[in-house]
Amino acid sequence: MRIALTGAKGQLGRALWPLLEAEHTLLGLDVPEHDITDRARLLETLRAFRPQVIVHAAAWTDVDGCARDPERAYRVNGMGTQFVAQCAAELEAELVYISTNEVFPGTASAPYQEWDRPQPINPYGQSKLAGEWYVQHLTRRFMIVRTAWLYGPGGRNFPHRILQLADERGSLRVVEDEIGSPTYTLDLAAALVQLLHTHAYGIYHLVNEGSASRYAFACEILRQSGREQVPVTPIKAAEFERASTPPLYAPLANVAAAALGIRLRPWQEALRDFLAQNAR
Repeated sequence: MRIALTGAKGQLGRALWPLLEAEHTLLGLDVPEHDITDRARLLETLRAFRPQVIVHAAAWTDVDGCARDPERAYRVNGMGTQFVAQCAAELEAELVYISTNEVFPGTASAPYQEWDRPQPINPYGQSKLAGEWYVQHLTRRFMIVRTAWLYGPGGRNFPHRILQLADERGSLRVVEDEIGSPTYTLDLAAALVQLLHTHAYGIYHLVNEGSASRYAFACEILRQSGREQVPVTPIKAAEFERASTPPLYAPLANVAAAALGIRLRPWQEALRDFLAQNAR
């Protein structure tokens, strides 16, 4: 197939590229050469390539940045996705849109399932939900894939930050009442390739199995990297000053993809592989 991949230089894009390249003809799109908010240029580029599938992984994922500049968040994550969806519709291409657990409010008592009602509480989640709306209303053949707490080689992410702060400060204070689904980009990429080949359109949740608080995630990072002697103090989210308000309980349940036989391994196993390659 001919596949266009937006956000090709991002954490997920870099994980997807070698898996897709082995079987498909690829076009990678990323800033500064390709800006998804430039509709005319985006359409010109995609018309020339004629993709059969567009995997839309590009986004402004700086959650706190989105809170400080919600207009930019909507321009990139909302309208940028609108333009991508319009291109997919014109070219009759399948569209795979990467979304987030932050479309949910974080008030549930069990992991969110694909049919639960989104109700984001911050500008990042609102902008990504706007993207979901455009995908659903402008295209017919789409997969919306929500994921959470992504980390992978070569990017700014939670495990890298925890290791950095542990080495620099010798002790940590980490939020214990924010709970989500840590997800390894290499595992997500493999699951996305499987899903892509099913042509089973709809909404999916793809995350590593299980859930953890930020505190538990940090403790496991330290333990597996041989830094268990670093003291970690659990704190409440209210004590951690930041621009955005994250959903406090927003792990995702993989129901729809699991019905197709697509599952990701437990997050602790995925973290072990990541740290084996990336821990200093």
